[in-house]
Amino acid sequence: MDKPSGSAGRSRGIRSGSGSSQGHPGARGRRPPQAGAGAPPASVWGNPNVGMSRGASRGTPAVSIQPQPSTSTGSFQQRPQAPAVIGRAVAHRDVPPTEGAQGTVGKRVLSEMVHSRPTTLVTKCGTSGRNVVVQANYYRVLKKPKWSIHQYRVDFSPDVDMIRLRRAYLAHHKNIFGGYIFDGTVLFCTEYLVDKMVNGVLELLTKNREGDTILIKMKHVGIVDVTDAQLLQVLNLILRRGMEGLNLQLVGRNFFDPVEKVDVSGFQMQIWPGYQTSIRQHEQDILLCAEITHKVMRTDTIYQILTTIVAEGKDHKTSFCQRVIGTVVLTDYNNKTYRVDDVNFELSPLSKFSTKDGDISYIQYYKQKYNITIHDRQQPMLVSRPTEKNMRGGQNEFIILVPELCRATGLTDDMRSNFRLMKAMGEHTRLNPQRRLERLRNFNNRLQNSKESVEVFKSWNMAVDNALVEVPARVLPSEYILMHKHKALCDQNADWTREFRNNQMYVHVNINRWYVIVQRRSLRQIQDFVRLCVRAAQSMKMHISEPIYEEMGDDRTASYSQAIDNTTARDPQILMLVMATNNEEKYSCIKKKCCVDRPVPSQVVTLRTIAPRGDRASGLMSIATKVVIQMNAKLMGSPWMINLPLRGLMTVGFDVCHSAKDKNKSYGALVATMDLTSTTRYYSTVTQHLKGQELSNEITMNITYALKAYRDEHGALPRSILFYRDGVGDGQLHQVFNTEVHHLKKKLDEIYVSAGIQTGCSMAFIIVSKRINTRYFVNKQNPVPGTVVDDVITLPERYDFFLVSQSVRQGTVSPTSYNVILDTMGFPADKIQILTYKMTHLYYNWSGTLRVPAVCQYAHKLAFLVAESIHLGVNCSKAPLALEEAFEYCKGGYNNQEKYNIDNSGSTPSLQLGDVDLKGKTVEMTKRYLL
Repeated sequence: MDKPSGSAGRSRGIRSGSGSSQGHPGARGRRPPQAGAGAPPASVWGNPNVGMSRGASRGTPAVSIQPQPSTSTGSFQQRPQAPAVIGRAVAHRDVPPTEGAQGTVGKRVLSEMVHSRPTTLVTKCGTSGRNVVVQANYYRVLKKPKWSIHQYRVDFSPDVDMIRLRRAYLAHHKNIFGGYIFDGTVLFCTEYLVDKMVNGVLELLTKNREGDTILIKMKHVGIVDVTDAQLLQVLNLILRRGMEGLNLQLVGRNFFDPVEKVDVSGFQMQIWPGYQTSIRQHEQDILLCAEITHKVMRTDTIYQILTTIVAEGKDHKTSFCQRVIGTVVLTDYNNKTYRVDDVNFELSPLSKFSTKDGDISYIQYYKQKYNITIHDRQQPMLVSRPTEKNMRGGQNEFIILVPELCRATGLTDDMRSNFRLMKAMGEHTRLNPQRRLERLRNFNNRLQNSKESVEVFKSWNMAVDNALVEVPARVLPSEYILMHKHKALCDQNADWTREFRNNQMYVHVNINRWYVIVQRRSLRQIQDFVRLCVRAAQSMKMHISEPIYEEMGDDRTASYSQAIDNTTARDPQILMLVMATNNEEKYSCIKKKCCVDRPVPSQVVTLRTIAPRGDRASGLMSIATKVVIQMNAKLMGSPWMINLPLRGLMTVGFDVCHSAKDKNKSYGALVATMDLTSTTRYYSTVTQHLKGQELSNEITMNITYALKAYRDEHGALPRSILFYRDGVGDGQLHQVFNTEVHHLKKKLDEIYVSAGIQTGCSMAFIIVSKRINTRYFVNKQNPVPGTVVDDVITLPERYDFFLVSQSVRQGTVSPTSYNVILDTMGFPADKIQILTYKMTHLYYNWSGTLRVPAVCQYAHKLAFLVAESIHLGVNCSKAPLALEEAFEYCKGGYNNQEKYNIDNSGSTPSLQLGDVDLKGKTVEMTKRYLL
């Protein structure tokens, strides 16, 4: 019961005006009683008594139903309901399961380790390139070779719900355990207590604060050997116990240092530095990975947001729900974070819930438990849906939160678009390699010298090395960028923007028939920018004719729609649309119109970008050059190419993006090349699927359509398929490895055998992971693009490697992890790594390399566009739709969150392009349009 949770709306069916009941702290499955007589009258927040069950108010037991809050403007009723709780819920644990373990601890299911390394693979280490030595953010864990841990099941009589109290009662007898770790149900220690047991059970007595006797029963259930996967979980628990001695504060899953917090002046925001740690078995040693992270802590509470909205005099209920639903809040009294799923205006702090000692109001509960006084007694209450982790632990009830006690976390859209704020935050969160290494050394010194930490490690005969791990690495050869009659060697900055000043693009398409849709009052500014585009095209030996201007009297959504209908009726090659400001509604209308209703390539720009004032006006020619490159790419041109000696290769990228309108829907996008040695055409498709739905059928169907397009183009199937799957976490790896890959390989083999290729399909399936904690450095500097690490810090059960493929100007570069979970191509590790590096050069939205292969980025941007703006699943085999809007930066542009990512120190080079609708390589669909 360390957090207020409840069963809002469980007393009786939800009726108009009545039926919503209160939640309660501690999910015990009881029916919450209703607020009694004498409750306060209705206020600006709403009447806290409205919605009481009639039967409950007369003392009649109410029927337990599934939770279904109905009195907010949110869409709670649309979502799947959690099952009702029966019996006692298992206490929530704040320690995540360790990767690689299998089985259960308490009620938690530990993920199964996936052994994806082929048995026939002799070595996953390549040989090409220049050898270097890098330092990684890992420390070796030193241990005794015969170290083993005893595991005990711990039960309490009478039962104790709260983990904090369980740990406190058990700590009364810590002298007999030696070094121990207790997660609330299972105790790990180095002592075998058989001499203290009676009939295999050790019984211990203690007393609570009321003087009642608590019986603790411990039963030996096994030994965790040094070779067991569960050892990693224990090591992580020991590490977290040791980190408690550093005076850090646990927020969510990570530890943060409130003493070193930084106030961002003028923005009601704080930045807390912290650490992300994990221990697991790597190639030769057990290593501790330590990464610097930051937590944005806003000083304003949800209650302050509410009062501000009320003061504005608008429909405060609707506005408040729109502001807070979907946000993550932090409760200081227990340092936990919750996602706000709804707002209940019928509950208030005066509402009551049931406990074993009788009914109690939220005001009384927080005063007694945390000595917190709630001042506004009529504020509405926040509702948080239990997470999957909560439900696995038996906590199925909604969690009820008080706005006054909840601090908002994260950034709003307005904050992300605030250039001054993002720049100020970036100064503290984007750490260069020297500062990052200094922070890592400081963390290690504190861990080695803290008295409490030293005692914990000593009791377990455990030690952490004080030096970072040194790893052998290689720098792959630089690639040549091919223009029309010129080639340039990619420099150490992986940037070839200057090559476009006086060189012709690899393949260009002259623009003879195009329209510009613009407001009448902005016509002169747009004409000036168009003239710059014509000049930029001439320097690249590309012809652009004078456009026809479609003038609008205003910038209403209907005006854009009508203008698109008028211009597409004249069969243009491409449209340029000018938005006065970034507007989601107008943008979605334009994209849906140009991609689905009236398929036509389009280029969206903002007036602020193409007609800037002050210092930014000098960069207009550069912006015009980049816009011309994008327009050429959408018209089946290719700005540049690289040398690909492997013919008959299809490269495929796949990614998933969740819908902005319906959180239960997602869109998976697949983008495939049509053999880049002979054509620059692509194929793409998007399919919709529901939350929790396996993607094996969609991926198999989409790759089948891609193969059909390839055969139509070349008259034969590709010799090899290189498949990059993005958006897969470690928890999904088992499903992808055993389901998606199995079905995909089976279907492809059927297609190839039916085509007369008896050996089946030659393919490699690679998982691409960007959100990783691994960092490595060369001489305390960022490694250059092409630096590969495939030993020491990689995993023994995987065929994996790390690759730094981009160059960043600020912060620390982030490597990308590649996990080859299927390989029937027979290529050595060298070729897989080199091919992957080559593919990062072909993203036409940025004249430089990316963190991921271009097809992955195309797939991500296409899925993002459909999920954010179009909201339609598209099957390219049924309709030749021009989904050419693969990437959009007019909505975020220079102030986009990714440029100043507070969780990832590396800046994103593609965002240096400005607030322009810079779309990337187009993809052909039935030889009519390109994506």
